Amino acid sequence: MLSELVNADFSRRVVIATDELPWIASPQAGVERRPLDRIGSELARATSLVRYAPASAFPPHEHGLGEEFLVLDGIFSDERGDYRAGTYVRNPPGSHHSPRTAPGCIIFVKLRQMMPSGEPRVVIDTASEHWDRGDVPGHTRIGLYAATHDAERVTMERLDAGAVLPVMDCAGGEEIFVLSGELRDEQGIYGPGTWIRNPAGHRRSLGSRVGVTYWAKRGHLRAA
Repeated sequence: MLSELVNADFSRRVVIATDELPWIASPQAGVERRPLDRIGSELARATSLVRYAPASAFPPHEHGLGEEFLVLDGIFSDERGDYRAGTYVRNPPGSHHSPRTAPGCIIFVKLRQMMPSGEPRVVIDTASEHWDRGDVPGHTRIGLYAATHDAERVTMERLDAGAVLPVMDCAGGEEIFVLSGELRDEQGIYGPGTWIRNPAGHRRSLGSRVGVTYWAKRGHLRAA
């Protein structure tokens, strides 16, 4: 049974080794979920991992408050195309689609977390994108999204072995999903599949002993 409230206090730091969570069946056959945060029932503000079995599909639906997802494994498809692992998609409020997959897939997805803004759809295959220099030697990133109306920023980032970022105040909060390697901060060491939500005002430094690739979203958890 899926709880309607999962990590719903956004003033608290959350760290989850997602590979240790059970898969929970959805109402649609062949589609399972690992909820990370959630407010609501089936029509919810939610952050989740979603797994589609091979040859499965989801009924056509609209995203009234938007959807963004990162394909972690396999190929996710809809009527607009096929999206392989490493593809970031941002479907704005009011968009609609009919998801499906042939080989099966796993996606990291955030639902109903956007404000109407008129911004266009975003599709970025990070496997073919250029990595830009970051904040220190050994830090590179791909810009996935930068809001024009607030402080929200979404990136894919890498730290080479031994690289350490300066201490940062996360004024608008931060989410990180570790894709490969090992990420470190003052409170722990995090392997692939770890999801971290740092609340607004959290102070931290990130580094890696062996190298790491991670998805990050910042500025969207600013305190009211």
